[in-house]
Amino acid sequence: MIAALAPRYGGPTKACLDMSAAIAARGHEVDVFTTDLDGTGRLDVPLSAPVVKRGVRIRYFRSGLRRVWPFSLPMCQALAQEIPGYDVVHVHSLYLSHGAVAGHYCRKFGVPYIIRPHGSLDPVLYKRHRLRKTVYEALIERRNLRGAAGIHFTAEEERALAQPYVSGTHPFVVPLGLHLEEYVDLPPAGMFRAAYAEIGDRRIVLHLGRLNFKKGLDILVEAFDDVAKKHDDAHLVFAGPDNEGYGANVRRWLSDRGLSGRATFTGMLQGQLKLAALHDASIFALPSYSENFGIAVVEAMACGLPVVISNKVNIWREVEDAGAGFVTAGSAEACAGAISRVLDDSALARAMGQRGRTLVAERFNWSVVGRQLEMAYREIVSRAKPSSAALRSRVPVK
Repeated sequence: MIAALAPRYGGPTKACLDMSAAIAARGHEVDVFTTDLDGTGRLDVPLSAPVVKRGVRIRYFRSGLRRVWPFSLPMCQALAQEIPGYDVVHVHSLYLSHGAVAGHYCRKFGVPYIIRPHGSLDPVLYKRHRLRKTVYEALIERRNLRGAAGIHFTAEEERALAQPYVSGTHPFVVPLGLHLEEYVDLPPAGMFRAAYAEIGDRRIVLHLGRLNFKKGLDILVEAFDDVAKKHDDAHLVFAGPDNEGYGANVRRWLSDRGLSGRATFTGMLQGQLKLAALHDASIFALPSYSENFGIAVVEAMACGLPVVISNKVNIWREVEDAGAGFVTAGSAEACAGAISRVLDDSALARAMGQRGRTLVAERFNWSVVGRQLEMAYREIVSRAKPSSAALRSRVPVK
């Protein structure tokens, strides 16, 4: 269950769909309950019947157009009727209405449920809007967390950061993954450059993701100011949706440094054009202040791209241990130095890219991760219902 599946919401949308498809591929019935919310508008999707994608039934419900706390009465009514028929319910995100309703009915009908916090228990995000969150926790979320059969973290780092806020629960770690076959035959080199002629032959420093405060884009712009002075053939690309108008800040920072002509904003990229951007780029950069996983980092590594990330991206230990990129403490100076080292050493860049591909194949491949998630579901169901150690046919990720 997730509040919205519109592509503009980035990593959480992709993670939910891929996770569901991985479980369906292992022979289980998976339903996703969500809304038609798409920014200030709505998705053009049927509400009267499920949409089947990759073996997963997606049920869309009409939502109010409140982006802060979207609420869907039709979805609440459907949950009240249908939750008793499921073996396990997987709730994506905290502090949202769908989680409150799902938790209530799961407890009422004795159905085990899992909560995936999506990084909201990272101290950086946990402290934001603390007053209103405190009220919500007192009324709803503490009970939800206490009643959960499991708290799903996607990295050991995420679990460690969240531990002060989820004591007494049942945390487990299963990472996210990719379907590697989607990253084998990349578009021809130069396809992305052809779509954005201002880049020309410059080497691309790519940020792939939402334009959002937590992504550390102020750090990236400051770092690129230094990189651009040393590398007159470097070009910065921001590829991602701007759901909150944060891009205006990024453009202003670039303008103040005289870098407007050295940067391109593409908006959200999907399909072949996104793969083309990853193929044409020289380096991927994500100096986030907080990142519970970083699926874009994994996509970059799957395409053989060396990565420069902060140690606030929760898979940083895996990246560092594999030698797939540079991990910095998050300062602009360190970020600039790491980017320059990659741009200055093509052999190093190739080696990092190859090690990144290997890491993804071994650790972040849905054929591997799907099995881990299925095992977690089985354990939770057997613990909640000892008489039934095996899952029944319906194992939805809601």
